[in-house]
Amino acid sequence: MTTVDTDVLEARVKDLYRLVAQEPEAAYHFEMGRSLAERLGYPGDLLDRVPAEAVESFAGVGYFLDLAEPRPGERVVDLGSGSGMDSFCAALLTAPAGRVLGVDMTAEQLDKARRLAGREAGGALGGVEFAEGRIEDLPAEDGTFDCAISNGVINLSPLKQRVFDEVARVLRPGGRLALADIVSEQQLTEAITCDADLWASCIGGAAQRNDYRHMIERAGLEVVTTRRNPYVFLSPRARDASARYGVTSISLLAVKPGGRAAGSRAKPQTGEPS
Repeated sequence: MTTVDTDVLEARVKDLYRLVAQEPEAAYHFEMGRSLAERLGYPGDLLDRVPAEAVESFAGVGYFLDLAEPRPGERVVDLGSGSGMDSFCAALLTAPAGRVLGVDMTAEQLDKARRLAGREAGGALGGVEFAEGRIEDLPAEDGTFDCAISNGVINLSPLKQRVFDEVARVLRPGGRLALADIVSEQQLTEAITCDADLWASCIGGAAQRNDYRHMIERAGLEVVTTRRNPYVFLSPRARDASARYGVTSISLLAVKPGGRAAGSRAKPQTGEPS
C-alpha cells in the first residue's frame, strides 16, 4: 500500500507541535492539558509536582506509568517527549538517583522542555534531560535503559518496526516498554494512509492492532498486556475514521527477555486483554 510522503508528514508534525508548545491555549483537533491527563488516569498529586507549563502542552492519548512502574534509581527514555510532562513524571518516580532522557524532533517542544528542566535543576526533577533526535534512531548506547515510554507518538512514524527495534536495542535485558498509542481494528485505506493531515492528527499512521503487536514481537519484546484508553477524537474526519475502522487508543506493556524484571513484571492487568 502506498503511504504518506515522509517529508510532508514531518513538516506537518513539526508545524502542529510547534503550536502545541507555543500556544497551548489555542483550539486544536485533539484535547490537551490537565483535564485530559486526569481523565486518562494521571494522578492529580503527581501532576501537581510537574511544571504546569509542561502539563498545559500535554497532548497524549493514554496513561501507562502504572504499567511502567518506574523505580527509584532507574534510567528511562521517553520517545517523543514533547514539552516534557511524561519525562517529568518519570523523573519524580525514579528520583533521587534516576535519570530520564526525553527525545524529540520539534525544536520548540525541546526548547520548552529544556527551559522547564533548567528551572527545576537541583530538585526532584533534576534527573531529566532532553535531546534532539528521532525515535527511529535513538541517541543512546545499547542496553542503557531500564524502561522506555512513549505517548501518542509511534503512530506518527512511517518506520514503526525501526522504532521498536531501537527500543529493544537501548533496553537492558529485563527492561520494559510502556506506551500509549493509536491503533486500528481494521487496515486503513490508501486514501487515509496517504493523507499527511490525518497522520498528524494521529489517525493516518494507526497500524492495524495485530500488526502493531507483531512489530513489537519481531523486535524481540514480549507483550505482557494491553488495555483500551478513554480517549476521544474531536475532529469530524478523525471521528469518522475511528467509527469506520475502529481507530482507538491503547496502553501496552512489553518486556525484553532476560534479567530478573522480565518475570516479575509479567503479571495480569485489568482492562481489555491483548
